[in-house]
Amino acid sequence: MSNKHQNKGNVENFGYKQELKRTLSLRDVVLYGVLFMVIIAPQSIFGEIQVASGGMTPLVYIIGFVAISFTALSYMRMSSRFPIAGSVYAYVQRGINPHVGFISGWLILLDYLFVPSLLYVMVANWGVELIPGSPWWLWIVVFVLFNTIVNVRGMEMTKGVDYVMFVIEILVLIAFIFLGVKYVLNGGGYGELSLDPIYQPGKVDFNFIASGISIAALSFLGFDGMSTLAEETIEPEKTIGKAILIALSIIIVVFVAQTYVAALILPDWENTNLATGFFDAAELAGGEFFRKILLLVNIVAIGIANIMAAQTATSRMLYSMGRDGVIPRIFGKVHPKFQTPYVASIIVGTISCIIPLILTMSQLVRLVNFGALASFVLLNFAVFYFFFIKEKRRSGSDIIKYLVCPWFGIMILIYVFTGFDKMTYVVGVTWLVIGLIIGAIKSKGYKEVPDAFKNIEV
Repeated sequence: MSNKHQNKGNVENFGYKQELKRTLSLRDVVLYGVLFMVIIAPQSIFGEIQVASGGMTPLVYIIGFVAISFTALSYMRMSSRFPIAGSVYAYVQRGINPHVGFISGWLILLDYLFVPSLLYVMVANWGVELIPGSPWWLWIVVFVLFNTIVNVRGMEMTKGVDYVMFVIEILVLIAFIFLGVKYVLNGGGYGELSLDPIYQPGKVDFNFIASGISIAALSFLGFDGMSTLAEETIEPEKTIGKAILIALSIIIVVFVAQTYVAALILPDWENTNLATGFFDAAELAGGEFFRKILLLVNIVAIGIANIMAAQTATSRMLYSMGRDGVIPRIFGKVHPKFQTPYVASIIVGTISCIIPLILTMSQLVRLVNFGALASFVLLNFAVFYFFFIKEKRRSGSDIIKYLVCPWFGIMILIYVFTGFDKMTYVVGVTWLVIGLIIGAIKSKGYKEVPDAFKNIEV
């Protein structure tokens, strides 16, 4: 492909028609990424990490951030070169070959289909806690309908919802940090601003770092979904990579800030409640009323902003694969008025209603992340293969960008893989085998490639 084409975000340069509506700015994509990763994500799992880390939850998140940054850098490299929808599917397609690209897309779909369902179950459980006796299934149906309608209507409507949710989450976090610091300085918890939650000499070794990576790296998943918006973003070749960097920088700051204050409030980390640790800290700092507010914000934030972002990413992935014909082409249909992949959006919403009726929350928790991490391994390898091997980019800085960083990313991901249980491996490998069979059938023995690859030089 010529340099002229490499630096332009027109989808025509990659063999496609511009069908989706381009309206998203850098600010919009950053906001989408921040909400996808969930500003208040640590609140639901704080107790578990606090106990596992010996009271150093903020440090665990810092370690996780460093670990996942290598893969984030690979996303930045590929989004700049290939600014099209499809994320890892499109990047591996062009970085290695279309067939491996299909497998990477198929793998990440496993997570993209399970994640909204997991989040709906969490929201339903919190909803029943907030309003005892309310029908569990009703919470799921209401949120599914709302999110699906907004996704079908388009990103402009999604933007409006995102801005509202961002403001609410930030205001609640500011309130928590203010009340928490006040509580500690008045003699509660640690009784002072201590460095113990960030670092304790003699307690941080390789095992701590390794377990920190396996626990917290997964909390940053969601940045990958930002790249699925490339065909709805203005100047995506510049915007997507920059947005990933900014969103991750914001997320690590808010993650560390809220977990640091919560750890100060609860110095007795050994007896922290695994399920309600953060909410217990909020109650100590701001009373029962503030605890209920925090619970309500979690329901709304996860139930709308986070799930909407997840369903958006999933529908764009399905759209990209359907457009190529590697899955049924109906997934590639675009709404004539709203210019959105409406069929994919409706199907994702329907699946998100069905899965919670089949699988429990504990099963879903164990199943997510296999597909994403496996596809990330392929993505990192694609960066190495495309830039370092095929294009022979081997100057001083290129060695760091296209050799060292992607291989660091691969090694970290492989380590995280070792922590999965048997059920996760069984489901993940089964899904992979199904994908290999579908890929073979659709490509006539991995010989046929999508039309986009027949019409241009890739």
